[in-house]
Amino acid sequence: MPGSASERTVVSRFAQAHRNVDEVVLEGIHAVKHALRFGAEVLHAVTPDRPALLGVADEVAPDISPALESLVEVVSPDCFLQLSRRPPGSPVLAIARAPREGSRSVPPGTAVVLVEPRHSGNVGAVIRVAAAAGATSVLVTGPMDPWSSAVVRAAAGLHYALDVRSTHWPPELDRPLLAFDPDEGDPDFQATPSHAAFVFGGERDGLPDTVLASAHRTLRIPMRAGVSSLNLATSVAVALYARSMP
Repeated sequence: MPGSASERTVVSRFAQAHRNVDEVVLEGIHAVKHALRFGAEVLHAVTPDRPALLGVADEVAPDISPALESLVEVVSPDCFLQLSRRPPGSPVLAIARAPREGSRSVPPGTAVVLVEPRHSGNVGAVIRVAAAAGATSVLVTGPMDPWSSAVVRAAAGLHYALDVRSTHWPPELDRPLLAFDPDEGDPDFQATPSHAAFVFGGERDGLPDTVLASAHRTLRIPMRAGVSSLNLATSVAVALYARSMP
């Protein structure tokens, strides 16, 4: 266990952040990199090896190296191991604000709506691909918290590149809802409008009939005969990138 009073304070602070819905713990250089790059309010960062961390930062994210260097505090390896349920491969952990946008309108542009997903890793991967493909928001219905530590870990900190929030069905969106139905949907979705909301069901059950009935249009991803489904994040990636192809 960390012995000094200052390190005990650090352990207590990170434990509080794990419990606090208004904060999130960022694990590893890629999560911290994306958070800083996309304007997160990073409150505290620690490392057990400052030279190693700054060397990694110079290699993978030189644009955030100065900010990271001024922010990070050195703690003992033993203290570092107390700060996360699964210590990251790269030597940095940070606490950042979690900007839950419940009181603000969803920004314009392409939205991805996940209806009652079951797996936090898939939700994180969806956020990652949605950010890469230029979507502006990911909305999640059901009990899963899209700002949980498991989802943030899987998304590599890319929550800060777009609007991520919990919602209800139907979401309050001023844009057409395009729901994916592998059985009855239209396979031609390349010409969908850029301000549409793509709606995907959970990994096991897909979209319920009530959701399909309320959609403006149903779509499907063409697949080889005998292949029953795609991973949720893969489906989102296909939809977002195929929509933008000529």
